[in-house]
Amino acid sequence: MTTLTTSAGIVDAVPTNLWLGGVQTPAENGATFPVRNPATGEVLTHVADATPADGLRALDLAVGVQREWAATPPRDRAEILRAAFELVRRRAEDFATVMTLEMGKAIGEARGEVAYGAEYLRWFSEEAVRVGGRFGSAPGGNGRILVTKVPVGPVLAITPWNFPLAMGTRKIAPALAAGCTIIVKPAEETPLTMLLLGEVFAEAGLPEGVLSILPTSQASALSGPLMGDPRLRKVTFTGSTPVGKLLVRNSADQLLRTSMELGGNAPFVVFDDADVDAAVDGAMAAKMRNGGQACTAANRFYVSNAVVEEFTDKLTARIAALRTGPGVDPNTDIGPLVNADQRDMVAGLVRDAVDRGARVRTGGFAPEGAGHFYSPTVLDRIPDDARVLREEIFGPIAVVVGFDTEEEGIAAANATEYGLASYFYTRDLDRAMRIAAALDTGMVAVNRGILSDAAAPFGGVKHSGFGREGGTEGIEEYLETKYIAL
Repeated sequence: MTTLTTSAGIVDAVPTNLWLGGVQTPAENGATFPVRNPATGEVLTHVADATPADGLRALDLAVGVQREWAATPPRDRAEILRAAFELVRRRAEDFATVMTLEMGKAIGEARGEVAYGAEYLRWFSEEAVRVGGRFGSAPGGNGRILVTKVPVGPVLAITPWNFPLAMGTRKIAPALAAGCTIIVKPAEETPLTMLLLGEVFAEAGLPEGVLSILPTSQASALSGPLMGDPRLRKVTFTGSTPVGKLLVRNSADQLLRTSMELGGNAPFVVFDDADVDAAVDGAMAAKMRNGGQACTAANRFYVSNAVVEEFTDKLTARIAALRTGPGVDPNTDIGPLVNADQRDMVAGLVRDAVDRGARVRTGGFAPEGAGHFYSPTVLDRIPDDARVLREEIFGPIAVVVGFDTEEEGIAAANATEYGLASYFYTRDLDRAMRIAAALDTGMVAVNRGILSDAAAPFGGVKHSGFGREGGTEGIEEYLETKYIAL
């Protein structure tokens, strides 16, 4: 355990060991690794560094209780999830402060993530008792067809650093609701939030061994043996497309069920009939949420030339007014990027665009001093060959490009290997339906800048992955279909 003391208050007794068998446990070899505050670079604490042996121990526990957990009445599983929801809400300020300290997001956004992440616990507590099937006569009249749903089995969930609570609950909640045991490997940068959630689940009454949480500095060394073990039956991952592709390849030998929520390069299209002020409001939410460190973040702003100057002027003024600083400061709008590599990657994208002729409307630099900060930035006059149009930005950089016709706007929006989210603004209902159908993404936001909702299916197409999280579809990722001939 560690105590985190900040200007935002004190978070007492934050777990720092592995979560195994419902209790905190040191790593098998006693090793630890540091967790740093990206706003200062200082070490917050050290956490246990899980080994492959720890991973196999977690799998032993998961396998040992899988049948019992699958046989637990759905109502009992639902009540545990509901209790966890209430406990997370009760400790909302602790979760928000821990997230801000280890990830850097502004404290107001961290509080928002607590509410959003907790909602998956409540939603899937309700879905746990609604897993269905069907029963009917065989067409040939020779019997009955009974179709049931059964848990996939032990799951490995690998979660990212940008939403350290919500990306965990979005996987844990449906797995538990379906009757699956689960091992979670949180991101190396943000293990504390997930360990705190493990403590909450123990208090909520989750049986020992159903959930294990294994922070590690050697992700592939931990996941490799687990994915090679025939007792594991599913891998779910949120993160970069290259890592997702590697995991899919590695899943082949055991024919694991996989669901992959991968990278994005979301277009934000503003048509000539749009309400420009509303579009700017939506752009701020779609781009600057979490400092742009979101797979759904709007990266490429395609704006009709009829309104592009008005839109860009207003967006630039809004972004220039954002206050950058430590996330625990209540006056901060944009916190640091998660680490130096992320900051340098964002700076490299801006530098490449400017070297090719792009114009900086505001920002465009990394301020001096401690922490991994990058100034909120607007770029326009972007050349077609700039990397910033092709690569996922994951930072507070808005890129504006004009277009003339509706067809040009759609073509530009779809000109990417990614297909997670898209946004567009128009006042024309016919156009809205036409554009929503034409955009090659798994999720489309019409006249709004935020689309994530626990009650809606979240996921992408093309190189943004496959499978859905949330909604009534989310629990299906953790269920197998069984046919019984009567």
